Amino acid sequence: MQLGVHLPHVGRKAGPDAIRQAAEQAEALDFADVWVSEHIIIPRGAPYPPSALFYEPVLTLTWAAAYTTRVRLGTTVLVLPMRHPVPLAKELATLQNLSRGRLILGAGVGWMEAEFAALGAPFHERGKRMDEGLAMMRALWTDDPVSFPSRSIPADISDMRMLPHPCAPIPIWIGGSSDAAIRRATRHDGWHGSRTTPEQAGPMVVRLRAVRPEASFTISLRAAWDGRDAAELRGRLAAYAEAGVQHVMVEPFARELDDWLAQVERIARAGEGIG
Repeated sequence: MQLGVHLPHVGRKAGPDAIRQAAEQAEALDFADVWVSEHIIIPRGAPYPPSALFYEPVLTLTWAAAYTTRVRLGTTVLVLPMRHPVPLAKELATLQNLSRGRLILGAGVGWMEAEFAALGAPFHERGKRMDEGLAMMRALWTDDPVSFPSRSIPADISDMRMLPHPCAPIPIWIGGSSDAAIRRATRHDGWHGSRTTPEQAGPMVVRLRAVRPEASFTISLRAAWDGRDAAELRGRLAAYAEAGVQHVMVEPFARELDDWLAQVERIARAGEGIG
């Protein structure tokens, strides 16, 4: 089982030096990948996320890419229906090329209606905008010239060009546990679940493998760890692997950078030899 770790780009610990140190540390500790989350703008006083301080995810990964050479770069997750697919496709293709093919696009439909409203994006159309946006970006990444008949996203793409294409295909892992999200995941390259216990993971793996049995379809989970019980974390990671999960991204819970980096070292030790 492969192990990834979240970057410290959220909250008071976040900053360019923190992100650089954490990315370099993750590569030195042989993590498979580093990950970032997304919130663009949130209501004042919102109970979640706990901080409004979020560095933008694509730029954060570009910064991390500049200080690393091997570790992959993932989003957990980009909220695609909030964004217009054309500029996003250009940004992601650029990041894929600048990083020499290390990007994983974790994508979800989102849940914060006020954030959609602030961005002028229709919240109740996010499912169909997600599907159309993914199809549009795939066309932009592969066709030259490209034409795409848009229905729900304002776009007029007819006999146009967007270069350079990504140097390698960008894997798309779909987040979410709804029936719609599971169906959407099986149409792409992987599933990136969240808040799933090892007991819940087993039936989910069976469900996904019934449609996508090939090993190239990645089953991934996001897991949080408060830094207190490394034995519990190791047991949880082993249980995920036993259930058939191929990849786990662990997010430390630490407010200070030194504590964060120390937790990442313990996560690396907890994951040794699993899978």
